[in-house]
Amino acid sequence: MRPPNCYDSEIFFRFCHLETLMSSLDRRRFMNTSATAGAALGATLAVSSARAYKANDRVVLGVMGLSRGVSLCRGFATKKNVEIKYVCDVDSDRAAACAATVAKISGKAPEAIGDFRRILNDKSVDALVCAAPNHWHAPATIMACNAGKHVYVEKPCSHNPHEGEVMVQAARTHKRAVQMGTQRRSGATFIEGIKRLHGGVIGRVYSSRAFYASLRGTTGKCVKASVPKTLNYDLWQGPAPRTPYMSNRVHYKWHWFWHWGNGELGNNGIHALDICRWGLNVDYPIHVTSAGGRFAFKDDQQTPDTHTVCFEFKDRKAITWIGHSCNRHVDGSGFVTFYGENGTMDFDGAGGYTIYDRRRSKQLETKKGSRGDAEHIIDFLTAIRTDKPQQLNSEINEGHKSTLLCHLGNIAQRTRRSLTCSSKDGHIIGDKDAMKLWKRDYENGWEPKVS
Repeated sequence: MRPPNCYDSEIFFRFCHLETLMSSLDRRRFMNTSATAGAALGATLAVSSARAYKANDRVVLGVMGLSRGVSLCRGFATKKNVEIKYVCDVDSDRAAACAATVAKISGKAPEAIGDFRRILNDKSVDALVCAAPNHWHAPATIMACNAGKHVYVEKPCSHNPHEGEVMVQAARTHKRAVQMGTQRRSGATFIEGIKRLHGGVIGRVYSSRAFYASLRGTTGKCVKASVPKTLNYDLWQGPAPRTPYMSNRVHYKWHWFWHWGNGELGNNGIHALDICRWGLNVDYPIHVTSAGGRFAFKDDQQTPDTHTVCFEFKDRKAITWIGHSCNRHVDGSGFVTFYGENGTMDFDGAGGYTIYDRRRSKQLETKKGSRGDAEHIIDFLTAIRTDKPQQLNSEINEGHKSTLLCHLGNIAQRTRRSLTCSSKDGHIIGDKDAMKLWKRDYENGWEPKVS
């Protein structure tokens, strides 16, 4: 077969008619023989598919990953002049159910598909919404940028630090709007509160603490099992090296295994750490320490359920994240607290904030707020329509910096060592073993690259 560096008719036919082929070919054999060609095709689609927009022009979307993606479909479907043309999931039951949900909202059913590359192949599609598992976030985003699509990608933006760097490169090379789903960046009271912090409302801000608590149960034991008939497990794995299908991982508990997920730090910690970094006005840490483990239960979970990570930055600033996945008790606001020379500011998860004096004996001001979910979607659509891809509230460069804190905390935890990092790019200094976790291995043909 000729290299798929253009719209090769044979390859194009295969992927535009993937569902038909799947019914007549063994799924595993098909994916093993076509994954390399498909990845290369998605990575080399011409950016000429991008088009000029008017202020209120219709934006056409394809949504990938229909757990969190269902909520995003609801959010996008209610916005003016937005069409969800495709809903995609490797589980056919989930794809069909989401298509019905969108039809009830918009009056028009999107096409339910199993392979997101059909979204990339369609020139009429403007943007990919990626809410698939973490190991898919960066590869799908990079392939979409290569194909001329804008991307709304859920948090954390990457599975490992290297991927985040390549995502920024892809967005810049193809001049695409890439928004990470840390919605609080678009919340009006968050924006107001951070502006006041930067303006000195509690004096020089030198420290921030983030908190997360939940009541998760045991992961249990994972055993080999038959792949459900509705699930394309090969494509679910995608860029990740192949492993046998095991019970108790798909569709959610993959979060707690390093092969696909980033633990609670990447799952929920990213939201609070992003606010901490924004409020302190810092980029990359110079020192990272971690303590914790799987303390609440004895099971197959690999990632910590009890975790504390400390980040030190230049100019005498620090962030601490405290995570308890199996106990709901929280301290203070239970989300983010900023410490300044003249007082403190607490943010709750919904967007409200309270300002205290330095003794915390007096509330100086309290304001309620909202998270900013709808505003975050509008921010993304506005960047597309105005052709200002970098004017996003959670633009991919900022998303990468915040996600990198999660990766560094996890690397410190996995290596059981403190990390010294470069303030220029966050790279780990003087620890080759730790830097081995900067990047992962990929299934043959799936390593994400900018083209």
